[in-house]
Amino acid sequence: MIDIHSHILPGWDDGPQTLEESLRMLEIAAGYGTTGIVATPHANSQYRFDAGVIQQRFHELTAAAGSLIQVHLGCDFHLSYENVQDALQNPCKYTINNKNYLMVELPDLVIAESARGILNRLRSAGIVPVITHPERNTQIQGRLDTLNQWVRDGCLLQITAQSLLGRFGLEAERCCHSLLSAKMVHFVASDAHDCEDRPPRLDLAYRHVAQHYGAPLADRLFRINPAAVLTGDPLEESRDTPPTWIDLKPANTRRRLSSIALAGGVIFSAFIVLVQWSRAGTFHPATPPSIALRLHRSAM
Repeated sequence: MIDIHSHILPGWDDGPQTLEESLRMLEIAAGYGTTGIVATPHANSQYRFDAGVIQQRFHELTAAAGSLIQVHLGCDFHLSYENVQDALQNPCKYTINNKNYLMVELPDLVIAESARGILNRLRSAGIVPVITHPERNTQIQGRLDTLNQWVRDGCLLQITAQSLLGRFGLEAERCCHSLLSAKMVHFVASDAHDCEDRPPRLDLAYRHVAQHYGAPLADRLFRINPAAVLTGDPLEESRDTPPTWIDLKPANTRRRLSSIALAGGVIFSAFIVLVQWSRAGTFHPATPPSIALRLHRSAM
């Protein structure tokens, strides 16, 4: 398996703070079946992307790792004005292996049309945006139709392995399954930050996907597609047309809509009964609507 999203560079962002911890993370990844992993340090307002220092930390880590696991370099690219302007001028600066795939983290507050325009600008520069963990963005969880449109535009989606297993809450887990069922997921990655709470493990999520969606899809999301990213090759499935209609509402939203529809039907039925009784001259204002509705049902 290949993990295209992890925070494993020592002493850089909110990942491991020492080389020893970074190496331990690599040992965990390799021990659970990961053969290649991409270091994706943050590029946001808190962690400035200093290419020179990052390259230095990357070379230190790869030298220490030796043949344990193949380590590659990318970026966890925050969708901000400054980052986008720099990426448009330097298309390969932030991409994985300096190819064309860019891991894009959406801001917490997302304006769909504005984000779509920015993503399309990146695409026009030859960059393929890979939207990271959309299932964990509360502004996007309930707007999967927006993600569907972005995928149609040419963006790709990466969900987090632990989201599938409930680590980030029920809504994130549901969103993952909605996306998987709609065939909108292109990658599953760890987004690892440490050895314990958010470790670089893909094995459990791989088994989960294989069990519920089949081994061929699991292989594509954990092996085939990530391998194409490392070399900059196109994904076969990116040329597929997503379903023309899919149930894009989370389960809780569907339940709320069903309850609203049921309540609306009950109220409408009661209204019809009252109108009919009023016209017939049999309605009395003291008759409770609930009793009127039961009487109407019993007469049907």
